[in-house]
Amino acid sequence: MNGHGLGRAWLLLGLGLAGLLLGACLLAPRPLGSRENPVKMAIVPFLETQRLTVGMRKIADYLERETGYAITSEVPTSYVAVVEGMCAEKVDIGWVSPLAYILASKKCGATMELVSVSRGGATAYRGLIVTRSDSDIHDLADLQGKRFAWVDPGSTSGYLYPRALLLEKGLHPDKVFRQQVFAGGHDKVIVAIMGGQVDAGAVYDDVRTTKGIQDLYPNIMTATRVIARTDAIPNDGVAFRRGLPREMVEKIKAALLKLSGTPEGQALFQEAIGTEGVKETTDAAYDPVRRAAAVLNLDLEAELAKPK
Repeated sequence: MNGHGLGRAWLLLGLGLAGLLLGACLLAPRPLGSRENPVKMAIVPFLETQRLTVGMRKIADYLERETGYAITSEVPTSYVAVVEGMCAEKVDIGWVSPLAYILASKKCGATMELVSVSRGGATAYRGLIVTRSDSDIHDLADLQGKRFAWVDPGSTSGYLYPRALLLEKGLHPDKVFRQQVFAGGHDKVIVAIMGGQVDAGAVYDDVRTTKGIQDLYPNIMTATRVIARTDAIPNDGVAFRRGLPREMVEKIKAALLKLSGTPEGQALFQEAIGTEGVKETTDAAYDPVRRAAAVLNLDLEAELAKPK
């Protein structure tokens, strides 16, 4: 081979190697938190979807500025979708109910590290059973033969605890109610009650004071009656999927705690998801929910997978 031919061979070999290297670079996974591979957040649809969509995007925007990570946010159509996403590593950070959390923890090792803070710094709340003030329902016994709305099988205050309360009083929901529906959100339960689609329903204390409900029904507090309250429930919180780099978890936690420590941040949380921020928590704080589920002998996956 002459010099010209040898040079051409070397050129072709070099181009081939360059092509292989370029292909390898293109196929190599981008680091988590990059624009090509963003951190993925999802929240259970406990309130009106549009409000949560806009609010979570604002929180994601703040986290992007504070951490330098690219972050997406979404509001899936069900509580179980968030759990499934975390277990399939399609959701990195889940803003979840206690019941959804204990399933995600059991099924795929998710960890709840932040708890939502409600008015007055509270980190616990209660479920309510509500009816219209003009109804003939005044106590739990009056629910016999009525139509009833739950929130979602993954809702702690809108399903698990109110159901346990009824069973504790000797009232089995499947025998007591003429009809049961899953409304898909606490606000939607109120809408169903006020619209006459159901006679009563289970919600968190107190969804009736949220802006969306107040705008729809300015007289909601007098137009409805609370007939029962559940035991205290640990608040919803922020869970991280198993395998998420610890440095990333700590950085995002620190940013959310920082946001919660300012009046502007508390206003953002209130506008976005109806809370006043977050505090650190531990998995053990959710043991009462595990005990309640155990008392009811609930199959968590079966409950969360119930058709809406």
